[in-house]
Amino acid sequence: MSHVHDLAVIGAGPAGVAGALSASLTGLDVVLIDAAPRPGGQYFRHLPEGFHARRPGALHHGLDRFTRQWEALGERATVLLGHRVWAVERADETITVRCLEGDREERPRTVTARRLLIATGAHDRPLPFPGWDLPGVLTAGGAQALLKGNLVVAGRRVVVAGTGPFLLPVAAGLADAGADVRGVYEANGRFGLARHPLLAAGKAGEALGYGVSLARHRVPYHGRQAVIEAHGEGALTHVTVAKLDAAWRPVATRTVECDTLAYGYGFVPQLELPVQLGCATRADADGSPVVDVDAGARTSVPGVYAAGESTGVGGAVLAEVEGRVAGRTVAADLGRRVRPLPVLSRRRERLSAFARALLEAYPVRPGWQGWLRRDTLICRCEEVPLSAVREAQELGATDARSIKLLARPGMGWCQGRMCGYAVACLAGENPLAPRRPIAQPVRLGDLAALNLSPLEG
Repeated sequence: MSHVHDLAVIGAGPAGVAGALSASLTGLDVVLIDAAPRPGGQYFRHLPEGFHARRPGALHHGLDRFTRQWEALGERATVLLGHRVWAVERADETITVRCLEGDREERPRTVTARRLLIATGAHDRPLPFPGWDLPGVLTAGGAQALLKGNLVVAGRRVVVAGTGPFLLPVAAGLADAGADVRGVYEANGRFGLARHPLLAAGKAGEALGYGVSLARHRVPYHGRQAVIEAHGEGALTHVTVAKLDAAWRPVATRTVECDTLAYGYGFVPQLELPVQLGCATRADADGSPVVDVDAGARTSVPGVYAAGESTGVGGAVLAEVEGRVAGRTVAADLGRRVRPLPVLSRRRERLSAFARALLEAYPVRPGWQGWLRRDTLICRCEEVPLSAVREAQELGATDARSIKLLARPGMGWCQGRMCGYAVACLAGENPLAPRRPIAQPVRLGDLAALNLSPLEG
């Protein structure tokens, strides 16, 4: 019989670490699980050895605070890094988390707990366009990850494009690292938060810092412009930039030479695990599905909680606050005495309002579909072009699922994480929460072992 923890937390990013620490401080037996070999999630990436000693916290806002939380947690909780969670199950009064431990020679492991906190974060939301499969084209998050985690500059002559304030730190970081950033192209207006001055006031200093950095490197910041095509024979050589109308339809174009394009259109919450458990979802301000939680981070499934980007994309600071709320709620629900912190709730409400304002200020407009040609790949894993999607619709496919069955978009290695949003839009529906019985790739032998004997943690 495996040991039953009070709380299992999936995800060692800002939300997961804050939630695990808050719960463990009340005396709960907590286990934290993450697939990566080191904590931090997508935001706090660890730099090469020796870099912290020279420039503490460089490229990472709030790294020192996160590091202190992590060190405090290590003294109070069980930490399982390098454990990929592929399934979660709820039975009676316990929740079973099924993991694969290790790297190449993975070993199955089971963790059992009375409560579960899901803090699995989000990933980039790309949009397809002609040439997006060329070498040299990558997501803005990918370019940021290379820089933060490996001190690798994605290219020499870089264009940054898409929508949302995340483009600014990406461009500023690349420029500071020595890249020739040819421009930042924001598909929406440059002053999207002008209607929310009070909400934006708290981020004004950070935004000003990025603006100063871009100005110092003479990086132009263009509004109502987007990259609608990438060109090159075997590698990226230049991009077509279009001036857009309010619906993102091109009204004029020009070319910009570059060897790298870093682009992004927001983020998609990772919902495989909460959906596995049957947690209810809702549409966020941009229409994306997110986990529906109450003021205490409880989901619709008893004993299951969620925090961070899975409940709505809002950044690392909001994720940490939501993690603290969730950890304290779990402790209270398990009978621990938890002192109310009204200031925590107020800060969560303020940060959540800012996150909603960002989604409303930087939406994805439908005009991007007009950038596509019939030979444009929609699903890169399965090499499915737009023409195959349209043929599936002509055969009677009326939604993303039926298009997937007829044309195979979303059946590749990423299981629709990269193309799912685009296929849903092309089908004329809002993106749906993923419904996968297996959240991560798993070997058939590991599945077969479930029927042979129980897995012990």
